[in-house]
Amino acid sequence: MDILTLLLVIPLLTVIAILLSRNNNQVRISAAVGTGVQFIQTINLIFAYLSERNSGNIDEMVFTKSVLWFKTFNIYYSVGVDGISVAMIALTGIVTFAGVLASWKVINLQKEFFISLIVLSTGVFGFFISLDLFTIFLFFELAVIPMYLLIGIWGSGKKEYSAMKLTLMLMGASALLLVGILGLYSNSAATAGGPLTFNLLEIAKLNLPIEVQRIFFPMVFIGFGVLGALFPFHTWSPDGHSSAPTAVSMLHAGVLMKMGGYGCLRVAMYLMPEAANEMGWIFIILTSISIVYGAFGAIVQKDLKYINAYSSVSHCGLVLFAILMMNTTAINGSVIQMISHGLMTALFFALIGMIYERTHTRDIRFMGGLMKVMPFLAVCYMIAGFASLGLPGLSGFVAEMTIFVGAFMHTDTFHRVVTIVACSSIVITAVYILRVVGTILLGPVTDEKFNSITDAEWHEKAVTVMLIVAIAGIGLAPFWLSDIITQSLGAIILKLNPL
Repeated sequence: MDILTLLLVIPLLTVIAILLSRNNNQVRISAAVGTGVQFIQTINLIFAYLSERNSGNIDEMVFTKSVLWFKTFNIYYSVGVDGISVAMIALTGIVTFAGVLASWKVINLQKEFFISLIVLSTGVFGFFISLDLFTIFLFFELAVIPMYLLIGIWGSGKKEYSAMKLTLMLMGASALLLVGILGLYSNSAATAGGPLTFNLLEIAKLNLPIEVQRIFFPMVFIGFGVLGALFPFHTWSPDGHSSAPTAVSMLHAGVLMKMGGYGCLRVAMYLMPEAANEMGWIFIILTSISIVYGAFGAIVQKDLKYINAYSSVSHCGLVLFAILMMNTTAINGSVIQMISHGLMTALFFALIGMIYERTHTRDIRFMGGLMKVMPFLAVCYMIAGFASLGLPGLSGFVAEMTIFVGAFMHTDTFHRVVTIVACSSIVITAVYILRVVGTILLGPVTDEKFNSITDAEWHEKAVTVMLIVAIAGIGLAPFWLSDIITQSLGAIILKLNPL
């Protein structure tokens, strides 16, 4: 079995193991072992990819496999990865494993919860390895649908409303995306009367007429952009985050939203570069609004989850903003930002869940002095905050500096102005991060009940340490990640900026 298909088989075996489990402890162990093995497999994939690259056998995609699935419409099970895909798969592996550990105390319908979580992650893995537009869409849907159940059943607060709002908005995006994909398919014949194809690499070899690109580029970019919290289609995200259980928030912000940025780059920009150059300024304005609006939105929130949700809107806006700069440095920064934000927002939501479990509130007005009663978790929260505001030595600094350097490579007034606007988010982010840290962690303990709070348990320490090590690893040694991303950008940059 090839190394990529194994990424889909391991979750299937994990689901079977969970179904055969006889008690809650066996369910937890099965889920942890299965996702742990999956995480190890993603690390194995990184080393296998580096080995291929070092041997000189590196092409646009490696570990490719193509099997005819549906002959009538020329649909293939077609998979392959490059450095960008490998990085996103590794992110998915660590966040999924951390999410299972963070859900160790889930009791209600435990089997169903972990199965839904693993099905969601399977959709994400399938999305990142697919090279056929039909299977990309199929796995996109597989990742989105379990969110409705996970929020609607195991969520809190306005969970039914949030689950319905999230699902309807993402289904609307899916409908737009489907039309765009079918439009690409219907114009994919290499010669007049030739066979149509969903294969992404085959379509990329064609020069689609600009009239076709103008019609379908906005559909595909917005379809994926909604998942990446593109303004003004972002409103599902804060509500979804606020009502989702901890692990679902981790996967939602950590990997699901990254599918939006990845799809915009891999499908919309790569397959329709002329329309991207022609219409990019419109989406640059929208992403600039996302960046600043999300940061200001976070300042006025009182709920920890809403603060992090609006922060995610801002950071994901930065991903799309960098992609639209259309040069190697900025797009490299956008992929690093996807990895960095995925790690730090997963850490944030894990910690918020742990804090809520102890204090029974997410309102920052009723918290204070938590550093004295749970120092380990408090320090972890501060590290996550420093990563979010771009402290040197952590992943956020590397990502944002790379993006802004790439954006400033444009010398025209428009790009310089929007870059300065985007840069202002750094100051705004520092304001709300330092405000939250100072309010909930420092000073005297504000509620006598908090004096009985216990610090992190073993599984909570495992989650936080694992994510912090990854954040610090990228911050201190970013070059290996930057190199494998840059080497995979050649074909995309050539399409966006033809000689």
